[in-house]
Amino acid sequence: MAESMKGLKRTARCAEITEDYIGKKVTLMGWVATVRNKGGIVFVVLRDRTGTIQIVTEDADPRWGSLKPESAVAVTGTVQKRAGAVNPNMKTGKIEVVPEELRILSVAMTPPFEVKDGIDTREDLRLKYRYLDLRRPELQRKIIMRSAVVQMIRDYLAGEGFLDIETPNLIGSTPEGARDYLVPSRVHPGSFYALPQSPQLLKQLLMCSGFDRYYQIARCFRDEDLRADRQPEFTQVDMELSFVDQDDVIAVNTGLLTYLMSRMPSVMKEYGFDPDLIAGIEACAADLAENGIGRITWQDAMDLYGSDKPDLRFGMQIRDVSDIVRGCGFGVFTGALENGGFVRGINAKGLGGLPRKKIDKLTETAKTYGAKGLAWISVQSDGAVKSSFSKFMSEEEMKNLIAAMDGEPGDLLLFAADKFRTVCAVLGALRLKVGEETGLIDRNSFRFVWVVDFPLLEWSDEENRFMAMHHPFTMPNEDDWERIDSDPGSVRALAYDIVLNGTELGGGSVRIHMDDIQEKMLEVLGFSREKAHEQFGFLLTAFKYGVPPHAGLAYGLDRMIMLFTGSDSIRDVIAFPKVKDASDLMMQAPSKVDMKQLEELSLSIRQEEE
Repeated sequence: MAESMKGLKRTARCAEITEDYIGKKVTLMGWVATVRNKGGIVFVVLRDRTGTIQIVTEDADPRWGSLKPESAVAVTGTVQKRAGAVNPNMKTGKIEVVPEELRILSVAMTPPFEVKDGIDTREDLRLKYRYLDLRRPELQRKIIMRSAVVQMIRDYLAGEGFLDIETPNLIGSTPEGARDYLVPSRVHPGSFYALPQSPQLLKQLLMCSGFDRYYQIARCFRDEDLRADRQPEFTQVDMELSFVDQDDVIAVNTGLLTYLMSRMPSVMKEYGFDPDLIAGIEACAADLAENGIGRITWQDAMDLYGSDKPDLRFGMQIRDVSDIVRGCGFGVFTGALENGGFVRGINAKGLGGLPRKKIDKLTETAKTYGAKGLAWISVQSDGAVKSSFSKFMSEEEMKNLIAAMDGEPGDLLLFAADKFRTVCAVLGALRLKVGEETGLIDRNSFRFVWVVDFPLLEWSDEENRFMAMHHPFTMPNEDDWERIDSDPGSVRALAYDIVLNGTELGGGSVRIHMDDIQEKMLEVLGFSREKAHEQFGFLLTAFKYGVPPHAGLAYGLDRMIMLFTGSDSIRDVIAFPKVKDASDLMMQAPSKVDMKQLEELSLSIRQEEE
């Protein structure tokens, strides 16, 4: 039977107890992690969000030995030095509590899985009972770290003169980009709000309003397919600044990231994160303090790494060998070049002896990213050459190609021949795969880079028109604007992404603040004047009232914490995440609703024909 905690006050949390408490009386409250009865001596490990502590009793009270794991209890007792062996794996491993009083506040049923780290339990079961899963120390320290990082962000931005301003979650739909989540209006039948995909337009309007430095820890919603680092609802660290240029925004955010990396290690040590992970963050913090964050143009990132999110933790840069193989006897290479494509390759150092089966797996990876096949050269340790295409090329041509790739005995050279985008995608993916499988990537290292000079537009074969690479409110580079009609694909944007370890951490741009450029941009994207004013009229009107030059950036907070804590999925750093089909297994959402609710909203459900 559950007991009352009347008259009791918790004096400390479990892992806050140190050797300084020896001889003092404490009252602790938490959950029973384990119970061991050793011949009349009962050992209970009590757990709360700070960690665990051992309770040792010879009390004849039978409740001690029959405590059920995960029951909530209150224990009052005296702290003493451990009578038995010290436990180096516990923060409180040198001390224990001898209890005087036990109160069982809530008795737990047998959990569907053991609540401890390292369990081999299906993720769907853990998500169904997420409130139990969240008791595990591994997840608790990640959620605690998330809270600590948010507080650091708030402290830094407040010190830089930013104001925390909330924007609404019920807004008008602006369906340029991902699909909106729509909310029907009861008061306005047949009309809908949209949940914000980001506060983009609202924060630009705040710049029009004179709040020259805004930030918000903003909830955002996108109805899109999920991946390991995406959720239908997510959190952005959103900011906007007035009277600034690209360099100003990059400087503020380089300062923010340096601030975070320098302060996270102390919190991580307190909560028992992996020492190697902490050491990696400390090394990154030192490098940022000395060197800042480097920049690479979008074009160079694609040319050298095959990705606009380059992972700089290892080398293996892409080489363009188009001129070397032009006119050779290998039709795959010459055909790609004749069709306006490229021939490029990477040198997988030391993999020249890779078995053919593993090369075939690399070929399958290449096909996944659009290649028709994979051309390769294996330079054996004795200098002999094996290749998938050597019979089509002369000995001299092969020699020149290997030299162009800096090939040496023991190297594996991988080539792709196709259009620019395909070559980049294929070699970028192969570079990462080889880097992971050969241990070139240190999972506990951190490398930031700013990617700048993105194209303003990208062509969509599906839509048969140009689309904004970032969004329709991004300022074009003034040096390129004159080509917006004659060669729109060549116009660069004043856009920038911050990339960490091959993942986009955040992105932003200088915004268009002139109504004529904004109207022209919407025209290029296929909006008629009427459609543009229908969807964005409020913004275009605001631009007629003295809008300042402004720029901003938004981080994906969930993704940021995932990377900082060494997690494989953002589900590990979100308290109550959704699964791949955007459903909540714990709350069984989305769910059917009562017909009365639908009637109030003037909605009906269309029945699918059998």
